[in-house]
Amino acid sequence: MENEGSRAIQMNRVRELRENRLMTQAQLARKAKVALRTIHSVEKGMNCRMDTKRKILLALGKRFEEKDQVFPPVRRSIPEMPFSH
Repeated sequence: MENEGSRAIQMNRVRELRENRLMTQAQLARKAKVALRTIHSVEKGMNCRMDTKRKILLALGKRFEEKDQVFPPVRRSIPEMPFSH
């Protein structure tokens, strides 16, 4: 069993945008020049490198500046630090 915090799950719109363009995962992988398993993992919500996101964005016809529309930023809560007096 995997450690819960070991892999970040990040919801994104890759599958939705790919399907809107009538592309298969294999077609997107070829166009983005990444492995098919990478597309599969990204669509499942696994995190990936920024370079991989850039390749996927360009293959989907998006500009890198639109990355937050496809890969919404992860909101992390910052634990409160106790105040020292």
